[in-house]
Amino acid sequence: MVLFTASLLSACSRNEIEDSNHFENNGRDLTSLKRETLYLKEALPPGLPYPSDNFHIGLQHQQNYLNKIKTQDYQFDTLNFSKSDLIKVTNEIQHWIEDPTYLPQISAHQISGQDKRGNVQITGYYVPILSVRHTPNEEYRFPLYKKPKPPVWPADTALPSREAIDFEGALDGLGLELAYTNSLIDNFFLHVQGSGVVEYEDGERKLLSWGGVNGHAYRSLGKELIQRKEIEKSKISAQAIRKWLAEHPHRQKEILSTNPSYLFFAEGPTSPVGAANLPLTPKHSIAVDPDVIPLGSILLGKLPKLDKHGELIGHEFHLLLAQDKGGAIKGSGHIDWYQGIGAEAKILAGQLKQFGHIWLLLPNKEENSKAEKKQ
Repeated sequence: MVLFTASLLSACSRNEIEDSNHFENNGRDLTSLKRETLYLKEALPPGLPYPSDNFHIGLQHQQNYLNKIKTQDYQFDTLNFSKSDLIKVTNEIQHWIEDPTYLPQISAHQISGQDKRGNVQITGYYVPILSVRHTPNEEYRFPLYKKPKPPVWPADTALPSREAIDFEGALDGLGLELAYTNSLIDNFFLHVQGSGVVEYEDGERKLLSWGGVNGHAYRSLGKELIQRKEIEKSKISAQAIRKWLAEHPHRQKEILSTNPSYLFFAEGPTSPVGAANLPLTPKHSIAVDPDVIPLGSILLGKLPKLDKHGELIGHEFHLLLAQDKGGAIKGSGHIDWYQGIGAEAKILAGQLKQFGHIWLLLPNKEENSKAEKKQ
């Protein structure tokens, strides 16, 4: 009877998350009790992690963003707050950075995660540097597109799928090409990352930023390859997917087309920016679903710490800035953690797939009400 109960609990816990995310040493905490609400107020974990210097710059960008957007109220399930509350948090954190002896008057609200136990999958993204050409040739023949808009594309007409664009030439001849690469695989991963630095044949570099999507549903290639038993779920990673695609050129169309979502680019400023139109801050910016975490918010993350082989060896606290969003980031069970630009960031981002915990930081309402009564 005891063995039956244990196996039943194990089966229930597996069903709480995507099967592809259930692998050994995935960092998921099964001891946490389930909750029904999206956010659960908790005591602030002891000792905020003092941030790196680049966080200070990211915080300034965050403050500028909040000062520019319209005043609004947010309601996420039972949690209600306003834009002014998000501004108060940035001010509290700024005060603490300038004076570490100051105790920030903020509260922590843990997001439920997909399993309703507070476990959030932490994946990583980065900004690659791609070699490109202004015009196509025999090698560099795979275009990166800007988004079709009227009059080039009728306003009331759905945009084509990935298969139609990449393999059927649905956008050929419309003058939408920004650059040409020598790898359809590189293009796909640039779509997943959302932005990247391109280097032309004359040495000129430009940043291609998120420029919209085609409106088709996003489907994970990793989950597809796991379901087809092409890659073991314990071994899935960006590097593993890239390797599989390179080793199976005759199946690239078949597999890539299972994800009909397609991302377009825009030539942006010199620094990588996210969906909030803010420069991204390595190791602090995150991509979120704005339907559950508002852009412009500050969060505390208990995030995976990996060894050089990509194996989980623990968790570390980080202050995070919600400055981006992505087609694959939906709901409360997943965030994307920005790792930076180039080869090292690529490795770090590709290894992340484990679980952690995320707290939305808001002003301490009790302290606010006391202060208001004194005024």
